[in-house]
Amino acid sequence: MSDDVPLPGSASVGELLRLLRDGVPRTRNELTTVTGLARSTVRARLDMLLDAGLVSDGGNEASTGGRPAGRFVFNARARAVLAAEVGATHATVAVTDLTGSPLAVRRIEQDIADGPDVVLPGLVAAWRAMLAEADLGSVRLAGVGVGLPGPVEHSTGRPNNPPIMPGWNGYDVPARIGAEFDVPVLADNEVNLMALGEHTACFPEAQHLIVVKVATGIGAGFISNGRLHRGAVGAAGDLGHIVAPNAGDVPCRCGNAGCLEAVASGAAIAAALRAKGIEADTSADVVALVRSGNLEAGKAVREAGRDIGEVLATCVSMFNPSLIVVGGTVALAGEMLLAGVREAIYRRSLPLATGNLRIVGSQVGDRAGVLGAAAMVVQHVLSPAVVDRQFA
Repeated sequence: MSDDVPLPGSASVGELLRLLRDGVPRTRNELTTVTGLARSTVRARLDMLLDAGLVSDGGNEASTGGRPAGRFVFNARARAVLAAEVGATHATVAVTDLTGSPLAVRRIEQDIADGPDVVLPGLVAAWRAMLAEADLGSVRLAGVGVGLPGPVEHSTGRPNNPPIMPGWNGYDVPARIGAEFDVPVLADNEVNLMALGEHTACFPEAQHLIVVKVATGIGAGFISNGRLHRGAVGAAGDLGHIVAPNAGDVPCRCGNAGCLEAVASGAAIAAALRAKGIEADTSADVVALVRSGNLEAGKAVREAGRDIGEVLATCVSMFNPSLIVVGGTVALAGEMLLAGVREAIYRRSLPLATGNLRIVGSQVGDRAGVLGAAAMVVQHVLSPAVVDRQFA
């Protein structure tokens, strides 16, 4: 919280911590006034948080003649969070503090098709090495967050029929990682976590936003009323498998035809360029061609942007976001993709919905997902309900 809004007189330990998480040092008197609790109750609950290391002494306020009052502040370094965004061909892994700020970040090469029994031990090894190198081995862990490139049932952390993840369907990711680290382990779709990462790191004021990832595939994450929207079973944001107006009957890897991903993903753009005799195998190849000034590649990326914008225009009409953030490998091609997206959305959506709509590129790039994974863990482990259970 950034403002001292009075809390109920029954404000718990978790609510007291939530108040202090804005980083503003406060005295016991200030906390007593804001919470409505008795001074003795505030002292007892502060002592619990101090003993746990979650709150530290923030120094004394200026004396006005009597004994200076001590001030207390949230200790973001009390615990470490392990986070990872796993992509098709690589993973970004990080160790963060309890604000989600990275203490160490590393990119590791891996192939999601190798399966969980290869990929997950690789993440564990990377985290252990990073903790050792950053001299964080003595710091207690708060939790682990993992983003995966396919549908994930968030309540269980199990992938659900992911199209590019052979051997992962139904795999108990939290149990496998939890056997290595005895802390809560949360898993979600990587684009959901990109949305959470962009929101918490760059756009906390945006209450309604869409984050789109354009890479080997296409996906989206939604922030609604300031919170990540997963839908009934975690399937919200499957943008890539919505029928695209200009896709015709082009087959998609999901088994259907005419999907947006089949014509506008990095893989689809590369295939279209190869058909014209231009060497391009991956999304990165497409980006390199655009940056080198290849006109055909530039036209293809802009047309993909239009196709994406056509589908997003429907989302704008239905969801009415104030912000759309476009990230992923193909977005590194620059304004070509964004120009196509903007062109289609502004042409297809009503002025009321687009009058104050911003459409921008990712602000944190390939770190969005790993920052979101850390934010997911922090939001869970520091929620008042979870904190209260720990102190019960």
